[in-house]
Amino acid sequence: MKKGIYIILHNIRSTHNVGSIFRTAEACGVSKIFLSGYTPTPVDNFGREVKAISKTALGAEENIPWEYFPQPNQIIKQLKKGGFQIVGVEQSKKSVDYKKVKINSPTVFIFGNEVRGISKQLLSQCDIVAEIPMLGEKESLNVSVAVGVALFRILKI
Repeated sequence: MKKGIYIILHNIRSTHNVGSIFRTAEACGVSKIFLSGYTPTPVDNFGREVKAISKTALGAEENIPWEYFPQPNQIIKQLKKGGFQIVGVEQSKKSVDYKKVKINSPTVFIFGNEVRGISKQLLSQCDIVAEIPMLGEKESLNVSVAVGVALFRILKI
């Protein structure tokens, strides 16, 4: 298990994407997942399991600690103070090819909304913005697929 690899999921709409990301993150040895904005959590406000997440996560949501924050800014500041490198996975003017990203310290990966991606405000807090190149006509991958592609390549699993 790789220690010090965290994920922030901000404003992910789909419970199925969240469950799939938990499953992929568990396979990659992610230490913790932070959920923020309107990203659904594995347990609802009444302490009940969210079945659509557990169905796709297949128990991974029970193996990875997770925490919810309304906004990710607070947790990003804490992680930066703790020596974490912040890597946003997104297309932007300052992005670099994800195959060239090297991590040498504890790292948190940020993934954003299925349609709008990561906001400019969040991107400004990233040390690196990693982009997965698109060769087809579509401009992006499904967020759960992007998590798998990015983590397996950058972590060299």
